[in-house]
Amino acid sequence: MSSDRPTACAYTDYVLGDGHEEFPKTGEDSTGVERRVWEALYEVEDPEMPISVVDLGLIYDVRVEEIDEKTHATVTMTLTYTGCPARSMLKDDIRGAAASAEGVDSAEVRLVWSPEWTLEMVTEAGKADLREFGLSI
Repeated sequence: MSSDRPTACAYTDYVLGDGHEEFPKTGEDSTGVERRVWEALYEVEDPEMPISVVDLGLIYDVRVEEIDEKTHATVTMTLTYTGCPARSMLKDDIRGAAASAEGVDSAEVRLVWSPEWTLEMVTEAGKADLREFGLSI
């Protein structure tokens, strides 16, 4: 049986990314509601260390669109590894943060595994936070 989708982890719903190439994603060029979503995401910290999920490089994209006269935000993200035990909690926290941004009526989170997360996706501020936390990077 052949498949184009990865199957390394039976409980993981793999969705391939959209070919994002510039990392880290920070939302620095965003405006309006999209900017407010990015700002809300900066408030979400990794549950194992005090670092923003944005600075950690887990957020790959934020899209805001009007659907049936409502503003919907879609956050595309990854995790540091597929077996992350905090997967559900992080997705819920990120969905909640995006939905809490002023002007957003609903939000969803897309979890992708491509491109694979690496330390190069961490912002300089994130690297400083990781060093302060005691990690050597």
